[in-house]
Amino acid sequence: MIIRTAARRRAAATAATACALAVALTACSGTTKDSAEKDTTTAGAAAKADPNAPLKKGLKLAFLPKQINNPYEKIVDEAGIAAAEEYGATGKEVGPSDASASSQVSYINTLIQQRQDAILIAANDPNAVCGPLKQAMKKDIKVVAYDSDTAKDCRQLFINQASSEEIGRSLVQHLGEQIGYQGKIAILSATQNATNQNTWIEFMKDELKLPKYKNMQLVKVAYGDDADQKSFQQTQGLLQAYPDLKGIISPTTVGIAAAARYLGDSSYKGKVVLNGLGTPNQMRKYVKDGTVEQFSLWNPEELGYLGSYAAAALASGQITGAEGEKFKAGKLGEYTIGKDGEVILGEPTVFNKQNIDKFDF
Repeated sequence: MIIRTAARRRAAATAATACALAVALTACSGTTKDSAEKDTTTAGAAAKADPNAPLKKGLKLAFLPKQINNPYEKIVDEAGIAAAEEYGATGKEVGPSDASASSQVSYINTLIQQRQDAILIAANDPNAVCGPLKQAMKKDIKVVAYDSDTAKDCRQLFINQASSEEIGRSLVQHLGEQIGYQGKIAILSATQNATNQNTWIEFMKDELKLPKYKNMQLVKVAYGDDADQKSFQQTQGLLQAYPDLKGIISPTTVGIAAAARYLGDSSYKGKVVLNGLGTPNQMRKYVKDGTVEQFSLWNPEELGYLGSYAAAALASGQITGAEGEKFKAGKLGEYTIGKDGEVILGEPTVFNKQNIDKFDF
């Protein structure tokens, strides 16, 4: 898969601005974790990046996914842990078995006690995790959000799989083409508080306002909570409530697989178009049997790999999270930090019968 490095490179912001924006950054100088016990948000020193600093050896990184049994996030985290080995660090994955808003809080508190060098989190809720994450940053533990963002002042970086606008709009564009821009559609999302899902859905709704979609109607946004059985049941419920439904967009790997399983064994197979975000390995069967024509995703292994190197660059002082700073992410090459600490992996790939067997993840 060809992934483009971060686009929209902007002029570098000053390091002082980085300190003002990242309320909970460390003391903005070479502090130890012990000295960082003080409230670093009021420290007077200015953050200063050293792009020539080597990556520190022996760093400890912890990946905290939305839920520990999510197959997609397992791919992301395992790739990030493997990347850590490349530069002499150790990584681990910890997390809840459910994707509720507050389920990650106790794990963050434990990771703070364990004195991790960096916490990488796919947030279930943008605000519920903020309190403990700010405490982590006060103790000089770097915080990197990936896949699903936190509130901006609760982390230093957000590793975004692709432009949120591009993801949301492209899913509507693809579905519109497939159904001839006619008919009722629904969205099968993850949890109601998932930052990434809600951002994409807002762009979907905005795209649907364009004149060419005037004959398409979004009838419902359903939530499967990133649980396979609930997503399956939500798909069934959508089709019972709207038997004339023409299409479903599921921007979650758990949801799209569950929806495909339901459609594949129902009378709606071939009649209701399913599009969204999934992995080739979980969707291959449904593409080949005609249940799904196409779907999209980025390479989750590269997302985890990029997140790992970004966290190491932060913990090593190469970057502070300021707009315009650059860092190298191993085999992926150089990336530039954009507005609000966002780093974009690249453009998503569309998978179909013609190319799906070229991918294995």
